[in-house]
Amino acid sequence: MNFDEILSLIGGFGKFQKILYIWICLPQIFLAFHMLVSIFTGAVPPHICRSSSPSADLPAFSNFNFSNLSNADGWPELSCTVPMNHSGAAALADGHPTESCRGSWEYSKETFESTIVTEWNLVCDSASLNNVGSSIYMFGLLVGAVVFGSLADKYGRRIVILLNLAIQAVFGVGAAFAPNFYVYTALRFMVGTSISGVIMNAFVLGTEWTGSKQRMLAGIITDYFFGFGYILLAGVAYLIRDWRKLQLAISAPGFLFIFYIWVLPKSARWLMSNDRKEEAWELIQKAAQMNGKPLNKDFKMCQVYQIEDKTEEKKKHSFIDLVRTPKMRKQSLIVFYLWFANMLVYYGLSLNISDFGMNIYLTQMIFGLVEMPARTITLFTLNRSRKISQLVFLAVGGTACLLTIFIPSDLSVIKTVLAMIGKFGITASLSIIYVYSAEVFPTVIRQNGIGIGSMCARTGGVLAPMLYFLRSISPHAPMVLCGLCPLLGSALTLMLPETANKPLPDTIQDVEGPNLSEEDGGLKPVIFETSLRKTDVVSSTRTD
Repeated sequence: MNFDEILSLIGGFGKFQKILYIWICLPQIFLAFHMLVSIFTGAVPPHICRSSSPSADLPAFSNFNFSNLSNADGWPELSCTVPMNHSGAAALADGHPTESCRGSWEYSKETFESTIVTEWNLVCDSASLNNVGSSIYMFGLLVGAVVFGSLADKYGRRIVILLNLAIQAVFGVGAAFAPNFYVYTALRFMVGTSISGVIMNAFVLGTEWTGSKQRMLAGIITDYFFGFGYILLAGVAYLIRDWRKLQLAISAPGFLFIFYIWVLPKSARWLMSNDRKEEAWELIQKAAQMNGKPLNKDFKMCQVYQIEDKTEEKKKHSFIDLVRTPKMRKQSLIVFYLWFANMLVYYGLSLNISDFGMNIYLTQMIFGLVEMPARTITLFTLNRSRKISQLVFLAVGGTACLLTIFIPSDLSVIKTVLAMIGKFGITASLSIIYVYSAEVFPTVIRQNGIGIGSMCARTGGVLAPMLYFLRSISPHAPMVLCGLCPLLGSALTLMLPETANKPLPDTIQDVEGPNLSEEDGGLKPVIFETSLRKTDVVSSTRTD
């Protein structure tokens, strides 16, 4: 009897799991806040150079209409330069020379009271620092995926989740009081590392406690809460226009999660894989009791894995096992690419909402609303096929993005609709890859697999803010990349196995088949010694 069969006896998604999902989902709202808040805190308002030696002929800054910066020929150059003859916009239109701004900048306060850009003048020659700061934050997610994926396999999912919730609250609040851009970026980097630690391990913890038939809920339910945070952020940012207050508002509530110390359970599946069977058995009994399916005392569990040499076993189960054997190597590399492509396109579209030319708060809300039907539709497709669902949504997202390059610039509405369809497809695909990954990797290296997959995803996230620089090659280059990457992923998905409604693999041998040798990482079969009879389960023994 394997762990999935135990879950079917005690309830694959009973009261115990539902309460667990409440604890898993609540932090997702704040994860969305931290992931997307830079859209508002790092926004670049319309601005104009205030010359160090202003002329009376220059416009009065207090009465200046910043809409002129985009509506009148010549004025855009005033964002970073001033006419050398100080005769205003007419000088620019007449072809008179300009010089770089030697004074400061005047910013429009119509949309934002302050952002990191207005406070530290991250415009003109310093404009690239804003994109670099976003990439450093995303690099923090990459580092967190590597570090906390490995730590979770060694010390457990629960302790790593608790540690990262604390890091997120402390460094998030610290960022609100940063004295300069460099300290702010360092603090945001630490927040980024914690985001990966929470996302990965909360998802895996839920997956490992959920029955095979309900396992997709581990990804979809948590994604709903992330999407809710996406939408809610638009309202919070609309009400709080000062970046420091906004940063504090999304970070300070994180200290409330201290009560997770007492309510968040460990993973029984991980405990058994690490030879801590007594602790696992106590948790299984607790879950069975809460689900109303208590196990009889005669139900006896003695072994999960029969391992003769524990030292050798620890040596075998490392990230190297992800690519040591043929099937595992092929599946791992494909899954890693899918993580990369999904995240590159997801954040490539999400972080550039100002390109739509609409109100930034409205656009943020619309992008968030698109996520809801995208998550919902996967509920109807995942149980039928993980493989086909992943393939189709990647194809939809990539095709929609690619089609935008053929639409004339004056048909902006059609381009916007196609971009929204692309966002829809990629969001659905991103929901599926979490579930699919957890089912492709066996228990003994699952966290390593999800960790490296998340690392590849964060590599895509690091590159997403840099897509803007591809416009120097071609205006269509960013959307071409956002189209081709998912289409390639769609083709590669054909080589992955179908995992819908199948037991989670526990060992590498479960993936490779019976021909796997011990030298390649094979294990003896998974065994539960049990004297289970029909009377051993007080309530119904039907599969939940």
